[in-house]
Amino acid sequence: MLYAALTLAWLLGLVYSAIPSYWLVVHPFADKWRARQGGIYTYLGFAWLTFIILLGAVTGRWRFITLYQTWWSLLPGAILAALDIYLLRKIGRDFGRDRLIGRHELNAGQTDNRLIITGMHARMRHPIYLAHLIMLSALTVASGLLVMYGLLAFAIVTGAIMIRTEDAELEKRFGDEYREYRKRVPAIGIF
Repeated sequence: MLYAALTLAWLLGLVYSAIPSYWLVVHPFADKWRARQGGIYTYLGFAWLTFIILLGAVTGRWRFITLYQTWWSLLPGAILAALDIYLLRKIGRDFGRDRLIGRHELNAGQTDNRLIITGMHARMRHPIYLAHLIMLSALTVASGLLVMYGLLAFAIVTGAIMIRTEDAELEKRFGDEYREYRKRVPAIGIF
């Protein structure tokens, strides 16, 4: 039972920690992806799966090494997971499902091409990435897995790079409107 739970935490950690890497394939090349006709999601899905598999291959041998093992760690993990679900629901209401999953920004035919600066986006430019980091933190704290702390650090570093690339892409797309927004609103609430 314990090994199954630790394996599940590790697998979910692989998925969440690969999200910034996935977006690093998208944002610097957003114009090229939008210009492609048809099946871009197949390529992007394959890229994300490749990142997950690579992270799994690199970290797999350490997936059962724990820094601590206590049922009490499930409490802060559950609180963080509940916070993540709350944030994603709130963001989804304000932002819309297609924007939440990135479909909107990759669809060249999208007519509603506006900068969202209301709701959670009035407080931080990238609340979705904060939500992903919160869920990864929940899995890390709850599991106590050493490898999860490494995946969390990897996601923070790649996430910081990814935020910069997304900011550049949004500035290119929205110009002065985004530059003004960027001056007023922090990236994820603390930067």
